[in-house]
Formats: sequence, C-alpha cells, structure tokens
Amino acid sequence: MTTPHAETPPAPASATAEATHAPCRNCGTPLLGPHCYACGQPVKGLVRPLGNLFGDLMDSVFNIDTRIVRTLGPLFARPGMLTTEYFAGRQVRYVTPVRLFFFLCILAFFVGRFAIDGDSGVNVNIGDQDDSIGAATTEAQVIARRDEALARLATQRAKLPDGPGKAGADAGLRAGEAAIRAESERRLANLREAGKAGKPVPPPDEESMNFNGKPWDARTNPLHLPGAPGFVDGWFNDKVGRAKQNLARIKADPSQYTQAFIGAIPTALFVLVPLFALMLKLAFVFKRRLYMEHVVVALHSHAFLSLDLLLVFGCMLLQGLVPDGGLLDDALAWCIGLLVAWAPIYLLLMQKRVYAQGWPMTLLKYWALGTVYMVLLSLAIVAAAAASLVWM
Repeated sequence: MTTPHAETPPAPASATAEATHAPCRNCGTPLLGPHCYACGQPVKGLVRPLGNLFGDLMDSVFNIDTRIVRTLGPLFARPGMLTTEYFAGRQVRYVTPVRLFFFLCILAFFVGRFAIDGDSGVNVNIGDQDDSIGAATTEAQVIARRDEALARLATQRAKLPDGPGKAGADAGLRAGEAAIRAESERRLANLREAGKAGKPVPPPDEESMNFNGKPWDARTNPLHLPGAPGFVDGWFNDKVGRAKQNLARIKADPSQYTQAFIGAIPTALFVLVPLFALMLKLAFVFKRRLYMEHVVVALHSHAFLSLDLLLVFGCMLLQGLVPDGGLLDDALAWCIGLLVAWAPIYLLLMQKRVYAQGWPMTLLKYWALGTVYMVLLSLAIVAAAAASLVWM
C-alpha cells in the first residue's frame, strides 16, 4: 500500500518576493530598497545617464519638490513652527534646515547683486579723484574739502537710529573722520613743502595705506605682525599690495567692489550660524537642549532672514521698473518697510515659541542676544569688506 506523499506547502509570499529581488552587486544580498541593508552600497552609482545624475543632484542639494512649498509658508509667516516640528520628529515633510538656509542665502544675495547694482537708489560712493582731498591744488581747497567731508559724516552720525548697532556705526564714522583729517594734513604738508622750495604743485596723492605713520611699501615699510614668522608677514604684505591695486579699480568702477562685497556676505553668515548657536546654548543652558538643537534654531533663523532679505531685494528690483513717486512705487516702499520691521518681531516670537519662557525673561535674553549678535555681525561685515578688497 502506498502512502501518499504529503503535499508541499506553498512558499510564503514574502519569500517568493524576496527571491525575485535582484542581488547586491557588491555582496550578493537580495536588495530590498535603494541601498543594500547588508553592506550599505547604493543601487544607483555614477555609471548611468548624465541627466539622471543632474536630477539627483538638484534633488539632493536643493530639495526642489513639494517640500519647498510646505516649507516656505511657515518659515515666513509662522515663527518657530518649523523648528518645533523638527524637534517633534516631523522632519521628512519639510526641507532640511541646512539645505533651506544654503539655498535661500545664496539666492538672496544673488538677487541682491542685481537689486543694489540697479536703479534702486542704493550705491557705494567712493568719490572722484578730482574731488578728493589728495587732488587739491591749494591749501584753501584742502581745508574746504576736508570740512565738507567732515560735515557729511557728522550729518550721517546725527541720523543714526538708536539700537544695538549704533555704537559700532558711530565708531566707524569716527574712524572715517580720523582718516579724513590725516589725509588733509598730509596734503597740506606736501603743498607747503612744495611752496617753500619753489616747486610746482605736487601731483594728486595716490591711494595709500599707512602703517606706523608712513605709507605702506613692501620693501621700505612693510606690515609686520609681532611674533609672526616671515612667511606670514610675506603673505599679509602680498594681500595688502593686492588691496592697494584694487583701490584704483574701485575708483574707476565702484560697482566691482559692491558686487564683491555682496558676494562675500554669505560666507560671513555661514560662519555666524555656529556662533549664534553657541550663544543660544549659553543663554538657555538650563533648558538642557543639545547644541545641535540650537544649531537648528540658528539655521531656521538665518533662513528666515535670507528669505526676508530676498523679498526686500525683489521689491527693490520692482521699484526700478515702475515710475518714481507713483502708486506702485509707494506700495513697494511700504512693503520694504514692513518686511524690515517684520524681521525683529519674527525672531522675538520664534524665540518665545521654541524655548517657551515667560515674556520678561524672553525679552531680556532677546535683547542680550541681539546686542552680541549685532556686534558679531558688524565684525563679520568688516571682515567681508576687507576680504572683498583683497580678493575682488
């Protein structure tokens, strides 16, 4: 009597599906997704059509998909919402903080190059050589031009608004006054010396940088940093020489410096993000948050500022396309004013929402953080200006 063979049970659906998965080309493990779970090698490599690589690059760097739409609205209109969502673990639906700040910052200052270089009324006035103190041919001209320049700076100082940045701006104006007085004294001395010797009027003074009370020269009067080795001094003097050469280019075309300066500001902001996060860590030390949480707050704060600045630059560009003094021009001017006023209010509300402290402590820390940050921002802008003069 034959015993019937037991019927072989069907294989589970999961096993059947797994058997159909292609193996990893590195270790042979069946693939269950875009990466091998055993060795980590991605399914997509570099050996594929260039168009696919470019699409992946755009998605990886800028996250250009529906997430950008879900991100920009709350970033601008709901202070602290993105940060609290990130801390709550709801992250994949929004653009990541690093990519968001990087994209908006670069885009804002890219648009700013056109807005400031256009007919927006914002410009950098270096001054014509024929109107400078160094080109004066008489002592009376030197004194008149000196007094006129000092009067302009005094007017600007009187118009400085009260705020954390007033002290730094006032110090910068005073330094400018000192430079004007030094230039006028140098030109007066040259004119008097030529008059006593019976020589003709000396040619206009060239742009110079003074160290130790004398014009800089790479051989006769180089810049020397105390305690620095020779190669460091050589590097600095090479940069000083390059900056001196660029001064002539600025005289001929001030827009070159404006563009270089605007291009250097994003780098300064990238440096300020971790510093601002450290300030938040110290200010809210009893909240027991990780430093990286404060980095997220700093990234979202700077991303908002970049977006706000992008809208300001956009309004400035539109102002250049409409008639001056018209209804649209007035409306755009109001938009710029509202955008500028919204920035400090937004940051205050964001700090209140993220750190959830009472209003007295929130206002106190907001004022302290704002004061220190404005000082750091002023230093960063000065560094950006110096770097622009050297590397333009």
